[in-house]
Amino acid sequence: MSTLLVKNALVLVTMDDQRREIADGGLYIRDGFIEQVGKTDEIIGEADEVLDLRDHILLPGLVNTHHHFYQTLTRVVPAAQDANLFHWLKTLYPIWARMTPEDINISTQTALAELALSGCTTASDHLYLFPNGSRLDDEIEAARQIGLRLHASRGSMSLGESKGGLPPDSVVDSEEKILEDSERLIRTYHDAKPGSMVQIVLAPCSPFSVTGELMKQSAELARRYGVHLHTHLAETEDEETFCLQKFDYRPVGYMQSLNWVGEDVWFAHSVHVNVDEIQVYANTGCGVVHCPTSNMRLASGIAPIREFLRAKVKVGLGVDGSASNDGSHLLEEARQAMLLARVRAGIEGASQSNAGEHWIMTARQALELATRGGASVLGRKDIGSLEPGKCADFIALDLNRLGYAGALHDPVAAVVFCAPQNVDYNMVGGKFIVKEGRMMTVDLPVHIEKHHKAAQRLLI
Repeated sequence: MSTLLVKNALVLVTMDDQRREIADGGLYIRDGFIEQVGKTDEIIGEADEVLDLRDHILLPGLVNTHHHFYQTLTRVVPAAQDANLFHWLKTLYPIWARMTPEDINISTQTALAELALSGCTTASDHLYLFPNGSRLDDEIEAARQIGLRLHASRGSMSLGESKGGLPPDSVVDSEEKILEDSERLIRTYHDAKPGSMVQIVLAPCSPFSVTGELMKQSAELARRYGVHLHTHLAETEDEETFCLQKFDYRPVGYMQSLNWVGEDVWFAHSVHVNVDEIQVYANTGCGVVHCPTSNMRLASGIAPIREFLRAKVKVGLGVDGSASNDGSHLLEEARQAMLLARVRAGIEGASQSNAGEHWIMTARQALELATRGGASVLGRKDIGSLEPGKCADFIALDLNRLGYAGALHDPVAAVVFCAPQNVDYNMVGGKFIVKEGRMMTVDLPVHIEKHHKAAQRLLI
């Protein structure tokens, strides 16, 4: 058994149901789970290790609910820099087709190290193409080396160009193979217990890259084993046009026709949805991943986050692919979410003579999306807040740095309003992933050199 006392935090943000912010806060941790939360002088018990977080803000670990780790290998590819989603994909598919299992491992470690330094403790990744013998296992092994919790989505593409889909036939698989591998992964890796480090998700890529039959069979398989479902949806106007022409449904209606709605489903983006479709999400329990940077990068639009929150739809944040962002800084994504929501509110207010109530997203609301919001989207009750019984997943930032100078009137708001900083501590299940600002689980200079070489090889 191991114990850790965390003490003297300038502010401890619990993100529990009371949304407490505790001055001089502390935690008592035993074997990877939190036993006590409160003021430092209220914590009882001796500990094997003591961490003094004087001058730090202490937060729950952030939860990233949508990513494509492999895309760290194709950041800022010149031909894809100024394209919308469909043209961006068509440019990058042939490059991604050259990836190897080692590339999947390398890119996963890169993305997870970036996420860890930005405050992420749990990440969901969507890997939907498997060239040259690549498997989701390559990603899962890399995540174990880094030490973050992983929701590994077994993505898939079965609808190639020859059958009316968007991806080239060279990167699609047969539906039989997809379903067989999906079941293998669930049986081999999925762990539903509190504190689990790996969970498997079934995630056909998008309405324009898989058949309706694969969507239906994936849903049946997932529900037989009790795992969650994930896909891209309503990201662009092009997708809406595609769905209307090919299926005679808007994207959300198409999901309803396939039995792809429910508490076990979450969708990435959902930018182009109307009031009735938002209510479908609310009534059925579907979750949404807001990816503000990616949506801006690809000129996809601004998701209606205010409307989602008012309807009590579950909303989390995602950095999305590192070739449509082109980074993996989750604290920055919280800032972007706050700012972009304000842009949308301003545009809507300016276009209405009777705009009604004034609404802007606050820093605390943005942090909630990145913590308990993300946990809710993933169906995790053991993460997302700092309270007894939850996993010992926390981050801490030293406020005595230039980026926060003059901002300590409200330290909680400062971590969102001010320029995004890397964390000083990141703990997952009682184990340090980042300590005193340094990654503990990977030699970054050596790894970065490997990553550069892999990326250069793909573009030759």
